[in-house]
Amino acid sequence: MTADTAGGTLTTTDLIVGGMTCAACVNRVEKRLARLDGVSATVNLATGKARVSHPPAVTPQDLVAAVERAGYTAEPPPPAAAPRTQDPPAEPSADGEHPERERLLITALLCLPVLVLSMVPALQFRNWQWLCLTLAAPVVVWSALPFHRRAVRGLRHSAATMDTLVSLGVLASFSWSLYALFLGGAGDPDMRMPFTFLPSAGGEVAHVYLEAAVGVPLFVLAGRHLEGRARRSTGAALRSLAGLAVKDVTVREDGRERLIPVEQLRVGQEFLVRPGERVATDGVVVSGSSALDLSLVTGESDPVEVGPGRKVVGAAVNAGGLLLVRATAVGADTQLARITRMVTEAQAGKARAQRLADRVAGVFVPVILALAVTVLGFWLGAGADPQAAVTAAVAILVVACPCALGLATPTALLAATGRGAQLGVLVSGPQALEALRHVDTVVLDKTGTLTTGHMSVVEVTAVSGGIGREAALRLAGAVEQGSEHPLGRALAAYAQRALPGGTLPPVTDFQATAGTGVTGLVEGRRIDLLSPDDGLPKSLAQALAEAEASVLTPVLVRVDGFDEALITLGDVLRPGSYRAVDRMRRLGVEPVLATGDRDATALAVAAQLGISAVHARCTPEGKAELVARLKEEGRRVAVIGDGVNDAAALARADLGIAMGSGTDVAIGAADVTLVRGDIEAVADAIRLARRTLGTIRANLVWAFGYNAVTVPLAAVGWLNPMVAAAAMSASSLLVVGNSLRLRAWEPAPKRHGGMSPRPRRKGFQR
Repeated sequence: MTADTAGGTLTTTDLIVGGMTCAACVNRVEKRLARLDGVSATVNLATGKARVSHPPAVTPQDLVAAVERAGYTAEPPPPAAAPRTQDPPAEPSADGEHPERERLLITALLCLPVLVLSMVPALQFRNWQWLCLTLAAPVVVWSALPFHRRAVRGLRHSAATMDTLVSLGVLASFSWSLYALFLGGAGDPDMRMPFTFLPSAGGEVAHVYLEAAVGVPLFVLAGRHLEGRARRSTGAALRSLAGLAVKDVTVREDGRERLIPVEQLRVGQEFLVRPGERVATDGVVVSGSSALDLSLVTGESDPVEVGPGRKVVGAAVNAGGLLLVRATAVGADTQLARITRMVTEAQAGKARAQRLADRVAGVFVPVILALAVTVLGFWLGAGADPQAAVTAAVAILVVACPCALGLATPTALLAATGRGAQLGVLVSGPQALEALRHVDTVVLDKTGTLTTGHMSVVEVTAVSGGIGREAALRLAGAVEQGSEHPLGRALAAYAQRALPGGTLPPVTDFQATAGTGVTGLVEGRRIDLLSPDDGLPKSLAQALAEAEASVLTPVLVRVDGFDEALITLGDVLRPGSYRAVDRMRRLGVEPVLATGDRDATALAVAAQLGISAVHARCTPEGKAELVARLKEEGRRVAVIGDGVNDAAALARADLGIAMGSGTDVAIGAADVTLVRGDIEAVADAIRLARRTLGTIRANLVWAFGYNAVTVPLAAVGWLNPMVAAAAMSASSLLVVGNSLRLRAWEPAPKRHGGMSPRPRRKGFQR
């Protein structure tokens, strides 16, 4: 898979790199690519990919050649073609899984008798060591062949990697065993050899290390097989997202229906979505109504009701009736494709700690080789038994493990970004995770972020003994059907949704007077919708006072000259706004409200949510200046917004968070996108970031600590080479297994029963 995007004067190319086995390989590939003029690269061991930024003058073929000169393989970008977002990305290293599994099984069958006979003296029969030699030879030659090949290839390119250590350890153990058998007296038919977890310090008969010669390839092959499966599991969330895409779609043209591949679907075409099917692509409902399950796409657990004019997202499951949808985006422009692309790009990055680990791994293997030679020379120079000296040197070669260093961050990132995407939180990369972890102040926009962003009916209050709430709403909605005013359209739409049947009576003699209201005849009655004045009935006067206190817009419904009801409208808070602000505060993050609305509106919303820091009448430049002031105070600032007016502040902040329902400009300027449009996901994102970075730190502490403890133990002769091989494989598995725990991470459960524990105002429904 490749992806090329222009970014100023540079081009970004993704290459699949083969043959990498440890962080030392990563460091070598990055350095080799960086030798090209103007080229910088980030290589990910977990995904086996290199993301390269290069001038247009450097072609993809040049990049491939550079990687091959480093001793690895690279897959060049395919010819430009229409993007196919329907095929899930291939599992890394999946092609070689079956041959490697066969090699592992055959190795295990050959190794088992050698290990048992070497470790259980009671089972050692006459000439048992020669049988072990016969079984061990194919393991050393054939089973360990991939390590020998990569070691020789690295030698040709003046490079040393993990395979170099494994190959030398196997050959040294086997060579010493040959010496012991043919020249050291271990070939005696009646020879018996005790086994201890500590290496033998010498004796009258040379010790045979055939168990180490076969155990090292066995444990390393088993460890890498399990490690590969686990690494593929970390990317399962991304592949499941890509696998949601529809393959075929039923289009309707000229009254006819036909099934076509989804790649042939074009913007503007109409297609059918039957019950139980997935929506083929992003679009707008032309006819029909249904409930859509978006849980696998945006993380939204509750079904969403859609009807004519409503937008739908590709890959959502149709849980109800038949829908006719007009396509508005296809291919790489769909929301699902953007989600997949953002997650893929996030997984290509590196945290600061991983860059340090890769630099350490770049010199790790040469240092280990030098240390092994030094220890061998020291032991021999000190007059120690050659057997003990060789044992210590082999143990150092085998136990050293830069693999864990290379896997510490990318496996955690793979698991965390995939899990975040499942929950509707898209993170642009490790830098965003690090910034999210340290955020202590969040600047919140009001409209479209804390509120829904569109006007809606909040409360309908009817006078006692009058026509009643439902009748007043029905008549008011009927009159407003002919209105072009946003308040009128909102009232009519609410009435259609709220009333049984959803059908409003026709209006005649409709008139609209600017600054006053509208009037019309409905079912023979004169209906006036006006701004309320003094002299209202007591119940309506009380509702008017509450609406003004909540900064809502009141509309008086007058029927045949009598005041019958008061309808209040406003931009209502999102259902999770109070919980989101409350959870941010509990996480040690201070919320700050910054809005372009007037003071009264901003203060009313802040009072509802318990926000003390309020900045009203903010221009786009004013929001950016507010962010700059907060940063000057030493705060780590995040900005949450959804509109064009938020883009400057999003870009200025330490971390920009965009609502998925917002504009493309806001999303493009943000580091984190909340796909499901639920602001409560911000708290989930912060908790996930903290858990992820905690996992990365734990992985790196283990990776460094493991080598800091085991290498000295091997140097002083306290580590059996076979035990060292098992420990080396276990270290990588532990790092990957710790990262896999992030796949099961769950956000805090939502509390039901209202947004706020405080008594709610009558005139402000949520």
